[in-house]
Amino acid sequence: MDASSRTARDDSRLAGWEDRLELPLALASLVYLGAYALHVLAPGMPAVLHNVCLAVLYTTWAAFGVDYAVRWRLSGRGPSFVRTHGLDTVVLILPLLRPLRIVKVYQAMARRRDEPRLSLYARVVAYAGLATLLLGFSGALAVYQQERGAAGASIRTFGDSLWWTAATLTTVGYGDVVPVTQAGRIIAVGMMACGLALLGAVTGSFSSWLLQVFSREGDERAPGS
Repeated sequence: MDASSRTARDDSRLAGWEDRLELPLALASLVYLGAYALHVLAPGMPAVLHNVCLAVLYTTWAAFGVDYAVRWRLSGRGPSFVRTHGLDTVVLILPLLRPLRIVKVYQAMARRRDEPRLSLYARVVAYAGLATLLLGFSGALAVYQQERGAAGASIRTFGDSLWWTAATLTTVGYGDVVPVTQAGRIIAVGMMACGLALLGAVTGSFSSWLLQVFSREGDERAPGS
């Protein structure tokens, strides 16, 4: 079997694995987020419930690790898999960023139905909107966990954290509440980058759609002008 045939076979096996596991792992990521939210927002919970939350977090994280290892193996690309799947690697290290894999989930579902159900622009807007909500909630939880109780912290409640997250993702940045811990500021940098990327994706898609609409209107008017 030549190299091109092996590559095609590996790609087919990898696509099949992703088609089967992408949706269950997306649901697992929501379970992970729910357990993390409970862990952060209910620090006074009974020890048994606390241990259950930790068990769910570690179990789902292990499932993400197994999926990553299997996809690495099926790809047949060796160490280059890490370089060509940078987002997957980052998501494995920081599971709270799994909402960024929404595109992968949609692609797996679309392959099952042989065709996409939404137009390109609708897909971009839907992806950006859902990713913003999930990432915003995840970021708010992470920042609140780091900031609560810190000396001089202005983010004292989860409501403060949500307000800060909304201002950060929309690139408004009022500055009335800001993270003061090192970890909180690192998270803030990531939130700013995600906010700029998602806002740019929506703006670019909307602009492209307007150009197509105006161009189509110009073509329709040309014969009668």
